[in-house]
Amino acid sequence: MPRPLSPGRSTSRRPAPGRPAPGDLTARAGDLTALAAALTDRGIDLVRVLWSDLHGAARGKEIHVSEVSRFAAPGLSFCRAVMVTDLAGNPLDLPESSGGGWPDAHARIDPETLAVPDHTPGTAYLLADLVEAGAGHPPLALDPRGILRHQVDRLALRGLHAVAAPELEFYLLAPDPAGPLGWRQYSAHDTAGYTVGTAHDPDRLLSLMIRSCHALGLGVHAGNQEFSGGQFELNHTHGPALRAADRAFLFKYTIKEIAAGRGLRATFMGKPFNGKAGSGQHVHLSLSGGDGVNLFADPAADDGLSSLARSFLAGILTHAPALTAVLNPTVNAYKRLAAPDSLAPAAADWGHDNRTAYARIPPERGAGTRIEIRVADGAANSHLVLAALLAAGLDGVERRLVPPPPVTGAPSGGGAPLPAGLRDALIALERDTVLAAALGARFTEVFIAMKRAELKRFESTVTEWEFREYARML
Repeated sequence: MPRPLSPGRSTSRRPAPGRPAPGDLTARAGDLTALAAALTDRGIDLVRVLWSDLHGAARGKEIHVSEVSRFAAPGLSFCRAVMVTDLAGNPLDLPESSGGGWPDAHARIDPETLAVPDHTPGTAYLLADLVEAGAGHPPLALDPRGILRHQVDRLALRGLHAVAAPELEFYLLAPDPAGPLGWRQYSAHDTAGYTVGTAHDPDRLLSLMIRSCHALGLGVHAGNQEFSGGQFELNHTHGPALRAADRAFLFKYTIKEIAAGRGLRATFMGKPFNGKAGSGQHVHLSLSGGDGVNLFADPAADDGLSSLARSFLAGILTHAPALTAVLNPTVNAYKRLAAPDSLAPAAADWGHDNRTAYARIPPERGAGTRIEIRVADGAANSHLVLAALLAAGLDGVERRLVPPPPVTGAPSGGGAPLPAGLRDALIALERDTVLAAALGARFTEVFIAMKRAELKRFESTVTEWEFREYARML
């Protein structure tokens, strides 16, 4: 989980009797009273309770630290319509919103997710699980964190533990009042990737982002400027799947906060600019046993992959068309997938150390044996991405599926083609009853309805391209 506090935030103030020592903020998990007292001792007076909506955007409430313990159970109340609201702020007419009288849900604080940012003094972050407002407060069907936890629990029943690490690409944007979009790339010069320093990062924002994320305990261990100007990638240390998704969620939120604090904007959208590199969310996955041993490794196999790894991989490839709706959930995402020479796959194939494939098997073996899924869009909801991949992989394990032969070199087109757009991807998800059932019937129904409404708004909107193309001559 995110590390509680950096050693640099020590204080000489003595704790009151019965309170944990100021640095001991991970103790007494679930004891929000003790946690609030320890935060107060550290000079923290505000707590930002955060959760992910279906898009992966951060929602939440900021409360005074003295009020934290009051929300232990069932949690902070909020209008659940926010979970069926599109990115333009339009709630769908569903039982979760106007169709049900705008009912409540609750955000139950998870004290083990505590993180204290350096860039927001006096404030702590805590993630929340979403629960129903009714009797017993069962998990909310639309909670991305809860959907992922369910998949983790399904694996655990079989003695399997998912380990994950994301690679997230994004652009920093600077204001451009004279430009057609209002924003431009933070650095205008393409770098071809793997550059660091002030030549293409004049404000040294990469250093600031790495330090801030490290202080938050987000597992960020490396970063660099990517192919196009203003584009960056930061790599995360592997960890349990739920922890990895929590870190990715907080990472996105932190990067956006840092950028906004400097008058910039950070975007993880897959293809923000024509003719520039797209931003992906590469996900590294493996399974371990209760003893922590990597179960994807088999030294006796010709390629070092176990039969479990192969079945898990085959499950992902089998469900790839339906997975596309979750891993590439925007209209814009398919412009990244369609771009030539983008290293973004167009078919459900796999290969050894092959960055053109849907699933790449990196060259490390033994404890480092893993599958890298390369198709996901940078803007995709990290909790849902991991939940969907684990559900698909588990289906492959349970049915003992076998993957097709690996591809070599450039894409051969041997794998099943991926949906060409969001409309086809949503149809594939709707028809994949196994994946839909694993993620939850209500989630699948609402997710598809929300994305179809988004697609309808896009198709009825006159774009800048249309005006440039037609207005002068036609």
